[in-house]
Amino acid sequence: MAYTKAGMKAVDKYVKNNYDSFLVRVPKGRKETIEECAKVQGESVNGLLNRLLREVAGMSEEEWKKNPDDG
Repeated sequence: MAYTKAGMKAVDKYVKNNYDSFLVRVPKGRKETIEECAKVQGESVNGLLNRLLREVAGMSEEEWKKNPDDG
């Protein structure tokens, strides 16, 4: 699939407007372990972390995805 500059710019704008991000640091050598855990669960690392954080927060997927600033 070919990507255009306009398409990449549109995706960047969407991500900026709809998601927050942060860096997670783990002990050296644990990245592969985390990637394998996600793979075993059939998830991406991002999906795994979101699911685990949502579960700890006691939220449904719908609640998790809702912007708290939207009331």
